[in-house]
Amino acid sequence: MNGQGEERTAFEIGVVVPKRAVKERDESFDCVEVLVEEFKQAGLTVEKVIGIADEFIKLAAPLETLGRAAAELQIKKPTHIGMDLQFEWDEVEAFVRQPDGSLFSWWERFRCFNHLIYGIVNKRNSAVSLKFDGKEFHWELGESLLKRLEAEGIVKQVFPLHDEIKRKQLLRNWALNWWDFTSQPIDDIYSYFGTKVATYFAFLGMYARWMLFPAALGIMLQLVDLGSSQSMMLPIFFISIILWAVMFFQFWKRKNAALLARWQISYSVVADPGCKVLGLDWSSLQSPVELVKKVGTDRAREKEVFQRAEWFGHMMRFRNDVIIFLTIICLQLPFELAYAHLYEITRPDALKFGLTAVYLLAIQYFTKIGGKISVKLIKHESNESTEYRADSLVYKVFGLYFMQSYIGVFYHILLHRDFKTLRQVLIQRLIVSLVLENLMENSLPYLKYSYRKYGVRHKKRHEKGSSTGKIQFTSRVEKEYLKPSYSASIGEELEDGLFDDFLELALQFGMIMMFACAFPLAFAFAALNNVTEIRADALKLLAMLKRPVPRAAATIGAWLNIFQFLIIMSICTNCVLLVCLYDVEGKWKIEPGLAAILIMEHVLLLIKFGFSRFVPEEPAWVRANRMKNATHAQHMCSKQLLRSISGGEKMILGGGKKTE
Repeated sequence: MNGQGEERTAFEIGVVVPKRAVKERDESFDCVEVLVEEFKQAGLTVEKVIGIADEFIKLAAPLETLGRAAAELQIKKPTHIGMDLQFEWDEVEAFVRQPDGSLFSWWERFRCFNHLIYGIVNKRNSAVSLKFDGKEFHWELGESLLKRLEAEGIVKQVFPLHDEIKRKQLLRNWALNWWDFTSQPIDDIYSYFGTKVATYFAFLGMYARWMLFPAALGIMLQLVDLGSSQSMMLPIFFISIILWAVMFFQFWKRKNAALLARWQISYSVVADPGCKVLGLDWSSLQSPVELVKKVGTDRAREKEVFQRAEWFGHMMRFRNDVIIFLTIICLQLPFELAYAHLYEITRPDALKFGLTAVYLLAIQYFTKIGGKISVKLIKHESNESTEYRADSLVYKVFGLYFMQSYIGVFYHILLHRDFKTLRQVLIQRLIVSLVLENLMENSLPYLKYSYRKYGVRHKKRHEKGSSTGKIQFTSRVEKEYLKPSYSASIGEELEDGLFDDFLELALQFGMIMMFACAFPLAFAFAALNNVTEIRADALKLLAMLKRPVPRAAATIGAWLNIFQFLIIMSICTNCVLLVCLYDVEGKWKIEPGLAAILIMEHVLLLIKFGFSRFVPEEPAWVRANRMKNATHAQHMCSKQLLRSISGGEKMILGGGKKTE
């Protein structure tokens, strides 16, 4: 049994072409009709939809078509013996299915669709003349038809389509389900959006649940007004939230490992099949023999080439990081200090709120410029894959945001040590940033969608020569096409919309952690925001944006290192806050209280780095299953190898007897 008919066939890819003003008399030369016919010959199910301004080709693939494409792509999938093997359609029953029962994940299906539609090439004996709207061009031998039509501007876009049945189910059970604040159908999210989006929401859900503890602690500390003795409770609060943060990220690693085990995903999934190293496209190499031919057979020369490339890559990344760092110091630091000074001399609170809002909008513009510079610099780095390039962008852009978000606060701490002003700054930053971010995040997609619909209607009315009459969008695929894509605000060629979502969480985490002793109630604001963020992000993905292109990512990547860095920074900054609180006279004497703070700082740093040894990053059942699967796979391979060796020796012996 090949599994035919086991899965519901749904339209998952949309191809957009403009409406034709002139209908070709001979449809065999019409490039759109040729494209549709080629899709059908590739085994795809095709449906054409006529929209108001464009035509749409919806594509679906039967299971067998996807299976054949997966075999051609040599996709490796987990088997029932615990080993990842190259997929074969004729041996489909040997492979483990997804949590929802389907054979392929959304990322695997998307890869198969890309292979099928972009793999349509001219296999005829000569070039083919094609026409579109009176324009004629040639489809050359061996050329991809879809790429040719994209180059000619005939195919405007290829994008994933929402599955309406699954989308409505997720809307009902996830985005609009407010009864359980942090509960999410993670397996359904993984099946529909892929690993990267599901990992983000798993992290966000766990972060929101764990945030309830410091939020409750901060509220208790704020309600219990102990006057001067409150300073004695702040160190306890500080130690508690540091231990909370360290434990959270250690237990997140365990949850991440458990999710990957449940989804049958190995960490090697982050490897990009199209990565380039040493100027060689590794995806085109079929065996290590060809790599040796490229590099050379001389072992000494091979080692020298690899070492030179490795250190050259490190030097290029170091150079780019230095450029970004100097840019921050030379250009941003004066701007940040000027804002901090203006904020201090401004008296009315309304003007301070306005100044903060203008400042937050201005830094968005400066950061986009820095992000564009970072993207250009990354192109010259020898990063091994798209994920490595994305991580490099994350580090650089977060460095820009780190300076912008916190330098003004550091200014108040180090130069003035005014806790009242510091709390006021933190409250205004949190309120203004939360309002602006939620307003932009939720309103911009709707405004873009409305503007595009208005543009299509206006163009259609202009063509008809009439300004009256309402034009309705009847086709769902056209509505999806007009929706914005889930892309990053900076470096969209390297990252998707999760870049902005993770950046928002990281900046929030840094703000509440690094200045926890100054404003414990900030954790309550963060907890409330994170609970609403889950549903807001879910609604955004399901209703306001196109279905995201799936990306393979087994972890939260560089963001984990950034969160760990912020924990270390929070230990240092909160110790400075406590020193400022104790050293009222500003003499900075090493008294017993100050000495205790310094000792506490070193102890917390030791706990931070030592706790990972206490809590394993991988649950015992995951480790046991992995070891069991590895042992089983090794046993099966050993038996198969022995059979092949034994069979080969028998053939040799049999041949020898015949010669005698």
